[in-house]
Amino acid sequence: MVMKKFLNDPQRVTNELLEGYALCYPDKIKLVSEKIVVRANPKSTDKVAIVTLGGAGHEPALEGFVGEGMLDASVVGDIFAAPGAPKVVEALRLFKDHKGIVLVVLNHEGDQRNANMALMMAAKEGLNVKKIVTAEDIAPGVDAPASERRGLGGCIPLIKILGAAAEKGLDADAIIELGERFNKRMATLAVTLKVATHPQAGQEIGALGDDQMEIGMGQHGEGGGNGPELMRSADWVAETMAKKLIRAIDGKEGEKVALIINGSGATTLMEMFIVFRKAYEVVTGAGLNVVASKCAEILTVQEAAGFQMFMGVFDDETLALYNAPSDTPYWIVR
Repeated sequence: MVMKKFLNDPQRVTNELLEGYALCYPDKIKLVSEKIVVRANPKSTDKVAIVTLGGAGHEPALEGFVGEGMLDASVVGDIFAAPGAPKVVEALRLFKDHKGIVLVVLNHEGDQRNANMALMMAAKEGLNVKKIVTAEDIAPGVDAPASERRGLGGCIPLIKILGAAAEKGLDADAIIELGERFNKRMATLAVTLKVATHPQAGQEIGALGDDQMEIGMGQHGEGGGNGPELMRSADWVAETMAKKLIRAIDGKEGEKVALIINGSGATTLMEMFIVFRKAYEVVTGAGLNVVASKCAEILTVQEAAGFQMFMGVFDDETLALYNAPSDTPYWIVR
């Protein structure tokens, strides 16, 4: 497939997208040292800073969620590549005078490796940084250990909770405890209909036939689940995925849950709403209460067609934090 994208120099894609992003939302974010996105209006130093890292190409994630009530900084790597440890430490230093720092890391090899290197470097400088890892992809199996699971779009609802807890003035240990409480009972599963092309290499990432889909394909074209299969109806896909997610979060009758359909980049809202309709029926039919919902592009994969379905269980405290005010370019709660 020939790549068709509005680009200039493919090697400057990340720089140019971040420059444009900063120009588009100057009241909410600003760009520091080329690839660090920070809040335009920093929070006070008597609060914990929430920082994350990840490759570009998944917009609006992750830098789209920098702002009041969510992230204080997002360190951006090149397309689908984690930023280097020195750049992460540079971002962490910006918050050396804060009450503490929580670093959110998605479970991908490069992200974990560079985050761990950055943490070692930061410790030598006396920076107080604690790490929380998201690994909620259940494609390897509902019962697969966290080490084998990838971090997908579930990082964003988690960041919403962490950011709100930080705004309340909680210390890093309390923020981590709240985050892990939600983290342990959240799950994501993806389905792909059409793979994306890499905007720098111009090549497809992954492979699917015109009449195929794959439940469990990763956000960089990695295989998952049982491999490609013939296309099925929206209802069949939604029901199949929702049932697996309910099992993964160990959903119990009467519990309050979030249900999010996250478009991969080329999936229409029409399709997302049709999928949500059936997923909602399955979730409520299992006795769960959907108290937070969204159909939107949150973490994308260029022009890949498909979506990620996310579920997470709230208690009263985490639900209140999820609903607390935030003001970022792509997640606003009044």
